[in-house]
Amino acid sequence: MPSVAPLTKIKIAIDRGGTFTDCLGITPNGNHLVKLLSVDPANYSDAPTEGIRRLLEWFLDEKLPRGELIDTSRIAWIRMGTTVATNALLERKGEKHAMLITKGFRDLIDIGNQTRPSLFELAIKKPEVLYSKVVEVDERAIVQWHEIVPKDGSLVTPEGDKLVQGVSGELVRIVKPLDVAAVTKDLQDLFDEGYRSIAIVFAHSYTFQDHEKQVAAIARSIGFPHVSVSSELQAMIRIVSRGNSATADAYLTPEIKRYLAQFSKGFKGHLQDDSGCRVSFMQSDGSLVDFRHFSGLKAILSGPAGGVVGYAETSYDQEGGAPVVGFDMGGTSTDVSRYGGQLEHVFETVTAGVTIQSPQLDINTVAAGGGSKLFWRNSMFVVGPDSAGAHPGPACYRKGGPLTVTDANLYLGRLHIDSFPKIFGPSENEPLDYDVTARLFAELTAEINADTGGSLTPEEVACGFINVANETMARPIRALTESRGYSTSAHNLSCFGGAGGQHACAIASTLGIHTVIVHKYSSILSAYGMALADVAVDLTEPSSQIYSAESLAALQPRITGLKAQALQQLLDQGIPESAVTTDVYLNMRYVGSDTALMVLEPSSGDFKDGFLAMHRREFGFVLQAEVLIDDLRVRGTGNGSMLGGVAPRSYAKDLAELPSKPVEGSLAVSKNVTYFEEAGGAVDTPIYRLESLAPGTVVKGPAIILDNTQTLIIHPANVATVLFDHVYIDVGLGPRKKLSTTVVDPIALSIFGHRFMSIADRMGRTLQRTATSLQIKERLDFSCAIFGPDAGLVANAPHIPVHLGSMQYAIQFQAEHLKGQLREGDIIVSNHPKAGGTHLPDITVICPVFEGGEIVFFVAAFSRCATSAFELADRPSLAGLNGNSMPPDSVEIWQEGVSIMSHFLVRDGKFNEEEMIEMFEAAGRYPDCLASRRIQDNIADLRAQCAACSQGAAQIQDLFREYGKETVQFYMREIRNNAEGAVREFFKRTYVERQGKPIQAVDYMDDGTPIALQIDIDPETGSARWDFEGTGLEGYSNLNAPTAVANSAMIYCLRTLIGTDMPLNAGVLAPVELLVPEGTILRPSKYAAVSSGNTETSQRVCDVIFKAFEACAASQGCMNVFHANYQDMAYGETICGGAGAGPTWVGQSGVHINMTNTRITDMEVLEKRFPVLLREFTIRAGSGGIGANNGGNGVHREFEFLMPGMHAMVIGERRVNQPYGMHGGGPGERGCSYWLRKTSDGGQQKIKLKPSPKFAPSVGDRLIIHTPGGGAYGAPTAAPAPTASKPVQFPRANGSIAAFMSMQETN
Repeated sequence: MPSVAPLTKIKIAIDRGGTFTDCLGITPNGNHLVKLLSVDPANYSDAPTEGIRRLLEWFLDEKLPRGELIDTSRIAWIRMGTTVATNALLERKGEKHAMLITKGFRDLIDIGNQTRPSLFELAIKKPEVLYSKVVEVDERAIVQWHEIVPKDGSLVTPEGDKLVQGVSGELVRIVKPLDVAAVTKDLQDLFDEGYRSIAIVFAHSYTFQDHEKQVAAIARSIGFPHVSVSSELQAMIRIVSRGNSATADAYLTPEIKRYLAQFSKGFKGHLQDDSGCRVSFMQSDGSLVDFRHFSGLKAILSGPAGGVVGYAETSYDQEGGAPVVGFDMGGTSTDVSRYGGQLEHVFETVTAGVTIQSPQLDINTVAAGGGSKLFWRNSMFVVGPDSAGAHPGPACYRKGGPLTVTDANLYLGRLHIDSFPKIFGPSENEPLDYDVTARLFAELTAEINADTGGSLTPEEVACGFINVANETMARPIRALTESRGYSTSAHNLSCFGGAGGQHACAIASTLGIHTVIVHKYSSILSAYGMALADVAVDLTEPSSQIYSAESLAALQPRITGLKAQALQQLLDQGIPESAVTTDVYLNMRYVGSDTALMVLEPSSGDFKDGFLAMHRREFGFVLQAEVLIDDLRVRGTGNGSMLGGVAPRSYAKDLAELPSKPVEGSLAVSKNVTYFEEAGGAVDTPIYRLESLAPGTVVKGPAIILDNTQTLIIHPANVATVLFDHVYIDVGLGPRKKLSTTVVDPIALSIFGHRFMSIADRMGRTLQRTATSLQIKERLDFSCAIFGPDAGLVANAPHIPVHLGSMQYAIQFQAEHLKGQLREGDIIVSNHPKAGGTHLPDITVICPVFEGGEIVFFVAAFSRCATSAFELADRPSLAGLNGNSMPPDSVEIWQEGVSIMSHFLVRDGKFNEEEMIEMFEAAGRYPDCLASRRIQDNIADLRAQCAACSQGAAQIQDLFREYGKETVQFYMREIRNNAEGAVREFFKRTYVERQGKPIQAVDYMDDGTPIALQIDIDPETGSARWDFEGTGLEGYSNLNAPTAVANSAMIYCLRTLIGTDMPLNAGVLAPVELLVPEGTILRPSKYAAVSSGNTETSQRVCDVIFKAFEACAASQGCMNVFHANYQDMAYGETICGGAGAGPTWVGQSGVHINMTNTRITDMEVLEKRFPVLLREFTIRAGSGGIGANNGGNGVHREFEFLMPGMHAMVIGERRVNQPYGMHGGGPGERGCSYWLRKTSDGGQQKIKLKPSPKFAPSVGDRLIIHTPGGGAYGAPTAAPAPTASKPVQFPRANGSIAAFMSMQETN
């Protein structure tokens, strides 16, 4: 044990993880690591304190009795990351607290954005809210609509309401002053009930903060020890996000404070003395903060943030500038992130099911880690997302666990058993168990071979699972890099985490990345990152300014004020002013857009130049439009190296200067027989210990390099160079395994499934980056897909229910219609319902992919060209009746805009722009119809769809070059066969369960039109005849639905009923014979209006299918479309309702169901950008059906119209026919719309509206929309069945990748 020089103080960096705590002591004389269990109550009460005690014992070479207070005089600083907040959030073990919210919005946080977390789960389970009680506060403020600001400069509205200036500079109308007496009583009642923590969330408090501050002051005077005020935590627009953040802070900060108090008690002076020891904690944004200022809201990613800082500081070459992908693979999951010279932040994430509005590093968790379970499911290799956890752990842990990724590595000889401590088994004193792993792989291999008729070896099976796991982890890395406009292969891969070294080189090879960098502390990089971090303060204020030189100058006093605040907060933490720098950011977006970019002040000082450059890189274009400033942000940083931090070595400098020499064979400590697919099997592989390899040593693969806490697998094509602090690995991209085109390799089948989906994903990102429409770019309302030469679907992304089957119809129509006419380079455009379209706003662009003169694939991009949540009327749409592509009263197809049966968009290399313009203009030549006012934007979006198709075609050609055309097409067919097999098995099983009884049902639209279905199953083949005979005729309305919509509903329902992950492609419908009578509502003529069939009738088809299978009671059965116009502006939304109950679950309330999962606009954004006041948004208690398992409740949503000349419409169903109950359960309540109309005598008239009304409200009129409830399951007298729904599993970190995927599924 080294003795520390008398004047040397020890620096201590700690990562307290969920299972282990890493404590790193750093001194000029050497470093020392202590690793211990995070929870071990038999031996110590707090792991970090125990770790510090052991470090001091080692460095000082003296015994420090456990339990004795620790003297911090020999410690320079303690820097820690902790999972205390993360675990409390994941396990829902935070502080009991109450939420105070504006009256009329008691259920707002519960409803959230109204989406369901899992698209294909009938038993919908939303994340639980964190608060225990809600108190509505009678107060209300709204940003004053810009047209009704008093001209005389008075600060009183004509109604007598007071106007004040908000923090953002906007005028705010006080609709209802705070009732101080009432809220004081409410707070006292809460205190008397035992509440000690509260969250305060008021409408528009991001700019008008007075009411929240008043209530907070009253609460503190009463004695509440913790008060979370939403506007003080993050003053940014969006009440749902800000409210969730406030409740998270009220839930977590008391837990953090308790932990800090307990931690402090282990030290002399409770860390408040003058010993000079500085104690800091890592925050989610990658910065340190004094422990006295550490809060729950900013602690959620405390540990993972340390790892990002660690690799950013150790693996990024400042001079070379190659960006780095961080790959942190642990036991249950993997975190991926990116660093290109600056820490990348996101400002709104969903963590553990809770929306957090606070700066966090862009860390994305993938449900694949060493403990991920291995499954043989639906004839495919599946890895995760379920994990074996720490208990029982992998099979080799000797506790009866399942096969996992760790077992696969062990079985392949990629782990050295003798290097692992003997801590396994019931008594935790045995080594890893190779024998049980070998036995389980042998059994699994036998099962796989029996199912497939193959002859795989257990080694091939284990390697196959590793390959599938690697592809699972590679896909989000592609997404993370390419979504920012960067090439994945241009990055280096920095590997850390306990399991990362076993997979990094293989993943790099899959991604085309040439270099892997591994730091000597990679397995404890989260701890080491604490030693490298800066102290920082992040402050924001809202704004509402159009960017210009003048507006920037006007904002300078506010920016200067934020800088002063940041400096003072750093000074308060003991940071010297000389170590402080400040960065200024503006959160900017185009006027009319929802996509804001956080722009760092450029060296030129012109933020708009920075915005345009960032927009061009991320989205591929810029617009000639005004730019709005949403927020001001100042980040003050105390430089870590000036605060006694650690300065890491440069790997690039060492690599350039160190002389290299080959490794000496005598340094190998052992050999493993290790299986490498690229070597053709098992080979003798030398094992080296990292500490025995001198800097400059070159190790050629195959090899294994061990350090004290991890294993590095050097594949046969890899070359590793050992540096002073790093291992630098040249990946050496080798050849691919040759695959058979006659015998299915189930491993390759799984991998091709990922690759095909990846192509569709990349097409989608190209479309998003190059389109101009908000509907595409921001709501991500599009799908991209690839199809076989027979026009059958191969892979579709994203999984938007109504897109699932409709695209295939469109491709099949064009393939047949243009048979023999297609040439290489052709691109076709279509949207007509008779050509496979759903409704006219949905345009499909199709490109055949040729090889050797024949069509080998089709690729297609499908997008919506219609008004999004907010849209100026001169934004791109397909126009139609009164300029609306979805009018409630259309009865003919020509009233719904441009219709295109089949047209060459590109032919012979020419984009046929003039012909397309003529088609768009022609749509306005019908009675009362208008053409699109922004045809050039329509054209730009069509060009973007062409670009997406070109990307898809190029990716398919790359796949051909990699594997060969025959192999790619072979696995394309087999993936479809795989889905077909799963559906056939489902039908056979259903026939047995139903004992051959008829599967049939009928349900009705509100106009009385029946939708009837009978399903006849062949029990021998597993095929099924779906016959819609008895369905009503095409209607003189827009509720007609093309057969493509019924097709999509059928695929959605089948996937949901089967209940397991499976490819969604043409194979799903291969066993189905679909019969839809011509001239019915589900197969209307080419003249029929269809705009609402896509939204309403599609839902009824789902109701009928689930009723036929007796799967559950009916859900609300509609989408409740609300649309309003004012001058040149439009707003639209769909509204949630009640979900149906099932045999083992109650119906969820206030959620979207079946064929839609669209987000609803945040009320603050709505009221700021459109002249309405949202009076109420609550759950309709008692509107769900009553039964053994009750149906979910619908909602009450109430608008007040603020300007003259407005028009509104509602498209809804289940206003006449109630959502049915199942097996004796009661039906859900009907929906209804009411117009609260002001009368000439000053009174109010309440009018019930028809199911799909259109009306012109006056100023002050209100619209109330009651959405339907869900039906109940089982008679009310029956005992409810035990709940069998799956628990909601939350990833640790949801960064930009998860946000993109979530938006895709909730557009």
